[in-house]
Amino acid sequence: MAQVSMTVNGKAVSGDVEGRTLLSEFLRIDLNLTGTHIGCDTSQCGACVVHVNGEAVKACTMFAAEADGADVGTIEGQANEDGTLNVIQQAFQDHHGLQCGFCTPGMVMSTASLLKENPKPSVQEIRTYLDGNICRCTGYHNIVKAIMAASGQDVSAIAAE
Repeated sequence: MAQVSMTVNGKAVSGDVEGRTLLSEFLRIDLNLTGTHIGCDTSQCGACVVHVNGEAVKACTMFAAEADGADVGTIEGQANEDGTLNVIQQAFQDHHGLQCGFCTPGMVMSTASLLKENPKPSVQEIRTYLDGNICRCTGYHNIVKAIMAASGQDVSAIAAE
């Protein structure tokens, strides 16, 4: 067992983990932050995307011990301070960018990273960036619209696919 300490959503946390404990397990089981979903355990689906030191990371591909001392952000930390949805979350709601919701936390976290890197991405840039996030319900059209809206761009010109 190893002791890990990190900041998660602005709060200092620590715990004892086995060397093989994945960051996704630590967040979900030890910290009860169940918004980080585990969809595949092979880094294919992107449902477990979190931010580690400001970078999007698939939490199922990182050991908790590797995040020792890191600043970790999860979907639970994305809302505004007053508890209302942030601009990305609100855009996903307004533009129906979710159906079952399983992929949504990873999509929101990936979108936050995308918009940090590229505040006004094109439709193609959004689709390319989300290549590692799988949604089995929506067909991505409304997810793309939501991301365009979150970036402050006009979504009315996006053609139905």
